[in-house]
Amino acid sequence: MGEMVRYRSQAAGEGYLAIPSGGAASPAVIVIQDWWGLVPHVRAVVDRFAEAGFVALAPDIRHGEPASKPSEPRQMLNSVQMDEAAADIAAAADYLAGRIEVAGKVGCAGFCAGASLALWAPTRSERIVATAAFYPRLPWEGMGTEWPDYAGKAAIIHCSEADGTSADEGVRTARRAIETSGGTCQTYDYPGTAHAFFNEDRPENYDQRAAATAWARTLELFRAKLG
Repeated sequence: MGEMVRYRSQAAGEGYLAIPSGGAASPAVIVIQDWWGLVPHVRAVVDRFAEAGFVALAPDIRHGEPASKPSEPRQMLNSVQMDEAAADIAAAADYLAGRIEVAGKVGCAGFCAGASLALWAPTRSERIVATAAFYPRLPWEGMGTEWPDYAGKAAIIHCSEADGTSADEGVRTARRAIETSGGTCQTYDYPGTAHAFFNEDRPENYDQRAAATAWARTLELFRAKLG
């Protein structure tokens, strides 16, 4: 089990941190929440990364604000909020890099709105070199069309069928931006899946086989890129 920690950010940075039990210094992963905040599912993912050998931190990019379901995805984060969230993520990367338990590089994994932010995060922090996005869903306009500083970095996108798979225009836009900037981006489609297929707390959407495959691919990327 992890614990809540505080770190320096534009606002009062806070997040849920879990450290591997082995005692050896490890690479780090930032877990970016979906719209609902630091819910049990997000904390469970942080714990799973720690069990897999990564120091993991989920920053509270909502800063304790209560979550309420938006009527449209476009209302999830405006460009100002996206900039603030990106600054929180970059601060989280700096915080992790400064901990004695961390050796190696920093990766980023996100879900839904957090997946879109995870894809964007390497453009905002030189420390973040690999990212895994689970069914991203967010207006891309606030992120811009040019994503600098992706050279040598890698991303994977896990796409649900309900969201339009890798043919979705937002996913295609992100992939083009990453590759144009010198990064690599691999997309994976999961036939028959709903949005949030990785979330065990949403049994109506959860797909055990797809979730297991996406998790294995994510760990493979991070073990290869984070060292």
